[in-house]
Amino acid sequence: MSEKPLILVTNDDGITAPGLRSLISIMNEIGDVVVVAPDSPQSAMGHAITINSTLYCSPINIDEEGHQIEYSCSGTPADCVKLAVNEILNRKPDICISGINHGSNSSINVIYSGTMSAAVEAGIEGIPAIGFSLCDYSWEANFDAIREDVKKITLNALKYGMPNGVVLNVNFPKLKKEEIKGIKICRQAKANWVEEFDKRTNPQGRDYYWLTGKFINHDKGQDTDEWALANGYISVVPVQYDLTAHHAIQDLNMWNLNG
Repeated sequence: MSEKPLILVTNDDGITAPGLRSLISIMNEIGDVVVVAPDSPQSAMGHAITINSTLYCSPINIDEEGHQIEYSCSGTPADCVKLAVNEILNRKPDICISGINHGSNSSINVIYSGTMSAAVEAGIEGIPAIGFSLCDYSWEANFDAIREDVKKITLNALKYGMPNGVVLNVNFPKLKKEEIKGIKICRQAKANWVEEFDKRTNPQGRDYYWLTGKFINHDKGQDTDEWALANGYISVVPVQYDLTAHHAIQDLNMWNLNG
């Protein structure tokens, strides 16, 4: 039996995405890799799961030189993790790694991210998990500069474990290897998207919309993921899936709800 850690790898850009292929290569240097990833892009799916249609998950062989086992799934990133844990693997993986996403998942983007939702789903299952993202949306993005840091962060997570109820959201600035200043543990910046809809009319006279918008960072703190990325650092944000606003419980207990 292999003494290597069992690593579940997934993403939201699809099983053929260069970011995923790069991540698989890195994880093959660490442990035994099983890939369960969407058969098509699932970006910005958040924590969606498939309940009103059938799910398909089939073995696939994309990389003949790799020694990983791969499955292509018709569902969302969260579906991929659920299927992996409940149907494909014969034991819980030692860690789940999601990514490497083509584009940022810092700040409020973590809410919409399929990459991070896969990691969160693993966390809910009691599996240490990390979501990796590179702030470069190009399909031809170069992941070589971050290879060593992806490996370093993963090895540390395997060695030290993860705090209970926490997964990691890791974002890399789009920089050359020698330009990256280091790694910072951060909080999520207080920022949001200001949406705009580009309204158009199709040839049949029916209105349709394209979602656009601007990302606005209201947070001037120097301990945030946005500050770290803007200043040449890799950001590591511990994310919890318990969404309870604990600080608000005392205020709500002052309401006259049972009077």
